[in-house]
Amino acid sequence: MGFPDRIERTVEIAHPPAKVWAALTTAEGLGTWFGNQASIDLRPGGDAEMKWDEGHRAIMRVERVEEPEIFGFTWNIYGLPDDDPRRTYVEFTLAPNGGGTRLTVVETGFSQLPDDVHQVAFEGNTKGWAAELGELIEYLDAA
Repeated sequence: MGFPDRIERTVEIAHPPAKVWAALTTAEGLGTWFGNQASIDLRPGGDAEMKWDEGHRAIMRVERVEEPEIFGFTWNIYGLPDDDPRRTYVEFTLAPNGGGTRLTVVETGFSQLPDDVHQVAFEGNTKGWAAELGELIEYLDAA
């Protein structure tokens, strides 16, 4: 069993929760800051997908929608085939903070992986969340 199991990042965003929520939960938002193209059925059990110009794609299932505070989904794990049933769970929590938003993203489920896959997936997603949250802020600042 590989450890650690959890990636957690918190950022302060100088935009209100409603604007951050839209960036996280719409195809336009996800397809601009996170991927290059996205689709989303925003309801528990709904399907979502993101595609990147480089050919990578993320297949997601919406698990939790509590507007405007919590959005959660499961997705395929980097380094495993798309049809592998193992997934990690990603949850965004938004909290008002003055005129802005405190956004926390937590991804769990890495301990189910063998050591070689765990290292690649965990390290890749740790670096990925740092980069992606920066891109989210840039997207919101430009909007």
